[in-house]
Amino acid sequence: MIDPTELLVWYDREQRDLPWRRPGVTPWQILVSEFMLQQTPVARVEPIWLSWIARWPTPSATAAAGAADVLRAWGKLGYPRRAKRLHECATAIAADYGDEVPSDVDVLLTLPGIGAYTARAVACFAYRQRVPVVDTNVRRVVARAVHGRADSAASSHDLGDVAALLPEGPDAPRFSVAVMELGATVCVARAPRCGLCPLGTCTWRSLGYPAATAPPRRAQRYAGTDRQVRGRLLDVLRGSESPVTRAELDVVWLTDPAQRDRALDSLLVDGLIEQMTDGRFALAGEGA
Repeated sequence: MIDPTELLVWYDREQRDLPWRRPGVTPWQILVSEFMLQQTPVARVEPIWLSWIARWPTPSATAAAGAADVLRAWGKLGYPRRAKRLHECATAIAADYGDEVPSDVDVLLTLPGIGAYTARAVACFAYRQRVPVVDTNVRRVVARAVHGRADSAASSHDLGDVAALLPEGPDAPRFSVAVMELGATVCVARAPRCGLCPLGTCTWRSLGYPAATAPPRRAQRYAGTDRQVRGRLLDVLRGSESPVTRAELDVVWLTDPAQRDRALDSLLVDGLIEQMTDGRFALAGEGA
């Protein structure tokens, strides 16, 4: 088990000063941070999140923005479909929920772009509910401290494992974010900083740090992938105030024309860009 008291004492002392954790941040602004933080480091998210909420502090403000403006504001966070889904989510909240983010997990799950993790994260961090929140960091801490395993593959038992650790009363949400913080800063995947761990009891440590049984995950490469090509194409469109020609797009990736064509087609299919009747290309919503 994980002792909530020792973990919370550590968290109060060592927590990072992240802007979406500060007093006065609204449920919508927390939801925006959760969209942005998916597979993206905190350091890249923070400046874009600050700019975003200053410009669009509410769901209705985001919904009123054009799709192209949203894609430009997303910048280089990557996975731009998240921006499109966030815009759709804002539109649904503004239209159907009086511009207030729902607090119920089941209702949150019906909104565009919101999955199991995000729904519970919003319920917990925005509405202080006692619900289990499981991301990669939490899963790793539980695997090591509770089960004595170095690796932390997703399991159907994850929610139950975390729910069993939650303290009763108002400390439950703070405990959830503390476990996540521990996994992000101390109990990291590679070279965990066990000497800084606040937990008096860790099963993995007591067993002598047994090695992982699963093969190591290969780091996802970016250079040369379709994702990189998509990003290059979007950069051209984000940087232009008017639609661009196919020739202007072609020059960004000359090494593999077939890959470039595939990336361009995928952007069209995803609804992130559109083609005008004269053949030029623009960000979604700018091709009229």
